[in-house]
Amino acid sequence: MKLERRNLLCRPRRLRKHESIRSLVRETHLTKDDFIMPLFVVAGKNVKKEISSMPDIYQFSLDQIGSEIETLLKVGIERVILFGIPDEKDEIGSDSFRDDGIIQTAIRFLKSNFPELFIITDVCMCEYTDHGHCGVIHQRDVHNDTTLYYLQKQVVSHAQAGVDMVAPSGMMDGMVGAIREALDKHDFQDIPIMSYSVKYASSFYGPFREAAESTPQFGDRKSYQMDVANIREALVEVELDIEEGADIIIVKPALAYLDVIARIRDLTDLPVACYNVSGEYSMIKAAAQNGWIDGDKVMMETLISMKRAGADIIITYFAKEAAKILQDQH
Repeated sequence: MKLERRNLLCRPRRLRKHESIRSLVRETHLTKDDFIMPLFVVAGKNVKKEISSMPDIYQFSLDQIGSEIETLLKVGIERVILFGIPDEKDEIGSDSFRDDGIIQTAIRFLKSNFPELFIITDVCMCEYTDHGHCGVIHQRDVHNDTTLYYLQKQVVSHAQAGVDMVAPSGMMDGMVGAIREALDKHDFQDIPIMSYSVKYASSFYGPFREAAESTPQFGDRKSYQMDVANIREALVEVELDIEEGADIIIVKPALAYLDVIARIRDLTDLPVACYNVSGEYSMIKAAAQNGWIDGDKVMMETLISMKRAGADIIITYFAKEAAKILQDQH
């Protein structure tokens, strides 16, 4: 039982007077090991194209990505999650599971040139389909079980290319179980699954759709991504993914869903990740460029809020900048 302090002369400000004592009693800490950096890989050569709605974030062809990886490694970011933009798209996203697809080629290239890099792949179909949805379309909606078949093909091709971890993001029912089954069947039992267990149909994804060229060509994703108003449903999704074999749970987005992160932290002892998404990034960048906020300070404050809510891992476009600030502080 915790003792209550009833002394009217108690002064909490005593522990705030100097930075030395503030840092001594600080409850939540950020480190470079908290971060995963998203990278957008495109087909072609000599491509380094800045995303207009995401300052300092680029699409890279493989002949241009090396300098970015070197910069990340220099500030201590050794974990990346890859998103691929192929040169051709079709109705079943076939580039996503081809042996010579953009992501499979990228994995092999990066493993060969940067063996210390820990490579995670986003497992979905929206970047590869000509309709922009996260699976195979049947009667103008994503067909769940047909999509699972192609997700299985996708993860096996990633594993064969040498990926370290896969992150299914399509919000298909049963996707974790299907992926675990496919990986195990092909003797990839040691590859973990970091599942986007809780992915809301959020308006914060707009800039990402420019970066990944994945805007739906009709309708929206509300029939498979979660209703932004729901939290009990999120707990159900997490419980299902844990039962199916997820190793890490992701909540996406992060900043507007800190309450969800906190509830899931209470629900499971598995590592909990959050995705600090493109819209959250772009709002801070835009406000900073207009001189309305101190961009670095707001960036660090928002990142630590995610840790304070219970996230162990933060997928963020700020990874490089935040790691540099943390490096300079030491």
